[in-house]
Amino acid sequence: MQIMWDAFYDQFVVKGGYRNVLEGLRNTIIIAILGLLIGIVIGTLVACVQVAGKRSKVARGFAVVGDVYTGLFRGTPIIVQLLIFHYIIFSAISIDGLVEAVIVFGLNSGAYVSEIMRGGILSVDVGQLEAGRTLGLSYPATMLRIVFPQAVKNVIPTLGNELIALTKDTSVAGYVATMDLTRAFRLIATANYEFMIPYLMLALTYLVIILIMTFVVRMVERRLRKSERR
Repeated sequence: MQIMWDAFYDQFVVKGGYRNVLEGLRNTIIIAILGLLIGIVIGTLVACVQVAGKRSKVARGFAVVGDVYTGLFRGTPIIVQLLIFHYIIFSAISIDGLVEAVIVFGLNSGAYVSEIMRGGILSVDVGQLEAGRTLGLSYPATMLRIVFPQAVKNVIPTLGNELIALTKDTSVAGYVATMDLTRAFRLIATANYEFMIPYLMLALTYLVIILIMTFVVRMVERRLRKSERR
């Protein structure tokens, strides 16, 4: 056991492996958070179009496109999507691996967030929409000012779960030449073929990140509950 710790210390501290770990930690957080933000924007638009598709023939056509989009990204593994974008779609242009990963994770998240937001919108009492229309607000204005804020409150816990899932999924970002946590610890492990300590430290690092994210999400939930009581 001491030999394995010495080998890990040598690669992590003496030979500077911690620099890759810090870079991987930064990239993991960037990919997860920006991916979720992109996903929220895309997913909200898709969800609104899908809900509006029941009321408008014009929106129905866009809703079909949204269904195809969500079907493609929810029906294929994230690693396959990364490889397709890296070797086919982005092969003709020079793009940073981190940016590439953020785009793919954002598109992937958007497919899941669209279903989350659609459920959140449908959970709001239809009387809220009718009341807004009665007050003279247009359909988009009613959705934006009345329905959407209530829907967001309803889906905060699920969005938190999506952020946690994205964070864990970033472990495959290394396939597109991005230094993520998994790749950083894998480089340490393969340097001297001592795998146990590096991978245990990798698991511990992810666990700490997820626990922090869970704490933050629950704190936001409590704040929202307090504001509702007031």
